[in-house]
Amino acid sequence: MSNLIIVESPTKVKTIKRYLSGDYEVVASKGHLRDLPKSKLGVDIENDFEPHYINIKDKEATIKEITKLAKKCEHVYLAGDPDREGEAISWHLAQILGLDLNDKNRVTFKELTATGIKAGMSAPRQIDMNLVDAQQARRVLDRIVGYKLSPFLWRKIRRGLSAGRVQSVAVKMICDREEEIRKFVSTEYWSIDAKFRTEGMKKPFSAKLETVDGKKAELSSKEQTDGVLSRLEGAAFTVSNVKKSVRRKSPAAPFTTSTLQQEASKRLSFQARRTMKVAQELYEGVDIKDMGPVGLITYMRTDSQRISDEARNQAYDYIRQKYGEQYIPDTPNKYKTKGNAQDAHEAIRPTHPELTPDKVKLSGVSSDQYKLYKLIWERFMASQMAKCQMNTISADIEANGCIFKASGYSIKFDGFTVLYEETSDEESGSKNDLTGIEKGTPAELAELEGNQHFTQPPPRYTEAALVKAFEETGIGRPSTYVPTITTILARNYVERDGKQLKPTSLGEVTNQLMSEHFDKIVDVKFTATMESDLDKVENGEMQWKDTIKEFYGDFEKELDEAEKAMEGKRVKVPDEETDQICEVCGKPMVIKLGRFGKFLACTGFPECTNTKPVVHDTGGTCPFCGGRVLLKKSKKGKKYFGCEKNPDCRFMTWDEPQAEKCPNCGSTLFRKGGKSGKLVCHKEGCGYERDLNT
Repeated sequence: MSNLIIVESPTKVKTIKRYLSGDYEVVASKGHLRDLPKSKLGVDIENDFEPHYINIKDKEATIKEITKLAKKCEHVYLAGDPDREGEAISWHLAQILGLDLNDKNRVTFKELTATGIKAGMSAPRQIDMNLVDAQQARRVLDRIVGYKLSPFLWRKIRRGLSAGRVQSVAVKMICDREEEIRKFVSTEYWSIDAKFRTEGMKKPFSAKLETVDGKKAELSSKEQTDGVLSRLEGAAFTVSNVKKSVRRKSPAAPFTTSTLQQEASKRLSFQARRTMKVAQELYEGVDIKDMGPVGLITYMRTDSQRISDEARNQAYDYIRQKYGEQYIPDTPNKYKTKGNAQDAHEAIRPTHPELTPDKVKLSGVSSDQYKLYKLIWERFMASQMAKCQMNTISADIEANGCIFKASGYSIKFDGFTVLYEETSDEESGSKNDLTGIEKGTPAELAELEGNQHFTQPPPRYTEAALVKAFEETGIGRPSTYVPTITTILARNYVERDGKQLKPTSLGEVTNQLMSEHFDKIVDVKFTATMESDLDKVENGEMQWKDTIKEFYGDFEKELDEAEKAMEGKRVKVPDEETDQICEVCGKPMVIKLGRFGKFLACTGFPECTNTKPVVHDTGGTCPFCGGRVLLKKSKKGKKYFGCEKNPDCRFMTWDEPQAEKCPNCGSTLFRKGGKSGKLVCHKEGCGYERDLNT
């Protein structure tokens, strides 16, 4: 052994060893080995913000092992992940091992394949101190904000709270959306919807009232709507205009970190953390039949949509063989990477396009690994395919000065849609078949009705929508999306309501205090500018300590002013009212937030100290004993449903209780599976079930 390669993750060790000769030993640092101390600030503000790093206590054994191996080797290669964090880990390793920073001992692997590892090992370079400094700037900024602001929040609200540059902005975004929802005033409006058929049509087609006497139909009341319906009673309808065209639809770009998290949430119901955990596994390598450990995807933290010519040609080879030459685009599809994107890496793509999801599935990968790989593989392959061509038809149907619009399409050439379409791609009028419709022909009215609607408030953020907002506003980077969401949930500033994220009372109180006294910290534009400054440090356009100085002056002033303004004051977190009555003293109970989450407490405290866990009654009844079915959480935080009389009654299920009762026995029906699932009865001996859509 004359060469040592130090990677971050133990999983990579086996994958990399497979492609290297016996002259190489591979060992994992298991993440960072040095960091700022937990017990104190660790940043010398008076001495030009110099950070004081120490070896992490529980990494002493790893440090000892790596140091021992390094002494036996002729060459040490630092192979941290190909990003700021990986560069910083490599720099810290160089400090620990006493390596010369002028030596070319830094290697990166953008994919863990024979090609990727060979490319990395053939191009060692010096540690990029611009990347290291960008990471140091982020770490020091976050430490200063966290260690200076958190004690302030402890004194003014509650112990154990934390603040952070990006997390505080994220909480504000969620709180602002909640405020929009509360202030929203719903407005009534009406539509008139019709169904027509023309000669030769088997099925009627749908149309919507568009104009009345040449003006856009804006109906705000039933009276207005009834007036138009009366006007159309007994009217003769005619197809007054038909427009036909061919629309070309382009495939979506291959995934970036942000779009992968969004699409995995929509299609697979994966939370962002779960998505990135599985993506990391696919990147680091899984065992594939007849191949051994293989890194199945390229590096998963990227905001670039670029792909290599080699990858494109590999995709073309597969597409040509599977679908035919007509599915290869005339010119390569090009996708524009956003202006603030870091373009060091390719988009997320399969490393071996010929390894189809079905082949990978046969190798015994986990269900999550298969699902996410299939999503990445299909998205990438579709991104390299020819456009879909659609014959579109729009028609105007007219009577008594009222024009109804109908639209539909048929596929002329399916192109990339033979393989994949984005979940948001829903064609309006897609159910209409307007084949054969001609201008000037009579249209027979099959149905005509007025429908009442109300404008809806903006929706709460889901994880996918929040990640999209992070990307659009420029706060955070691919590596920070998941930690930010994880932190605000763990700190109980935000909670999940199904897929939606809503602020807790603690989150709203903390946000209000932060907004009043630290407006820059929670300002989206200011945070985005800070991220841009970190990018400038990475590109060598700015010194990292200058970034800290620029920030700290105003921050210190804000902190001093807040301390004076809040002297002697403390903010109370309001309790959440309930309709439950304390069985001990008869007073109302409220929901409080403690160290371990929410609990019910009597308002008679301190005279009455009765507390109990919060239970969520689903309204369903237990099919075993008739008790209430409650929403519960496993130790890992996964939702399930169980009987209130547990442990005496052992009923539990992942299936969600429904309001509908079983037509056979009258028990609660449960929803099994997703949108295309079933309604089932769990009453012993009943066996009733039916598809959701019937």
